[in-house]
Amino acid sequence: MEDIRIRRFSTLRIIEHWFHAIVFSVLVITGLTQKFYYLDISEYIIFHLGGIDYLRLIHRYTGLVFALMTFVHIFVALFGILSGRWGVTMKIEPKDFRDLIQNIKYYLGMEQYPAPCDRYSYRQKFEYWGVLTSAFIMIGTGLMLWFPIFFTRFLPGEFIPASQVMHANQGIVVFVIIALWHVYNSIFNPNIFPIDKTIFTGYISRERMLYEHPIELARMEGKELEEILREQRDLQYERILEES
Repeated sequence: MEDIRIRRFSTLRIIEHWFHAIVFSVLVITGLTQKFYYLDISEYIIFHLGGIDYLRLIHRYTGLVFALMTFVHIFVALFGILSGRWGVTMKIEPKDFRDLIQNIKYYLGMEQYPAPCDRYSYRQKFEYWGVLTSAFIMIGTGLMLWFPIFFTRFLPGEFIPASQVMHANQGIVVFVIIALWHVYNSIFNPNIFPIDKTIFTGYISRERMLYEHPIELARMEGKELEEILREQRDLQYERILEES
């Protein structure tokens, strides 16, 4: 089959992704170093960054950059949707939960075919909203920890230690989501191993679209979904014959 490539991400989206990746990495390193300060690797990082005070400054100002990027992301998304340039592709719908159930059955051999997905699958939507919700928690609790005197003017003092616990634990949750879920699906997933090049090039092969986003592909090519699914299953059958 001819390797047809389809534009999936714009250059601005690619740049945004890598900015977020760099900022997130700095926050993880400086944040976990403070939480696990007693480890040898933490002591090494603290020493080479000039001490704990400099480490905290790096973490806080990087957090401000992260907050700015988060709000810009939301503003651009709202502008794109309200102007009619983009669809509401990240909205979680009842179909996403039905797709989840169907895929569980598929993995257990109880369904013949996986759930057909649109531009974003339920996995991508759940990950997106999990990270975005966590971002607001991290930004809010981070500001409370940075300016405790200001916030205790109108909030009980117990909010500060509570914010400290929430900030640290939520940071670990986000790190686990990115490290296990996102990295697996971007690198170690057998369908794209050794790495998903889409976020580098902005393009995805039509064959991957056929498997991962058949609803969007049908809409793009002006075809019926059943026609696309039939093509998907025929190609899958051919692969099985080749491997047998």
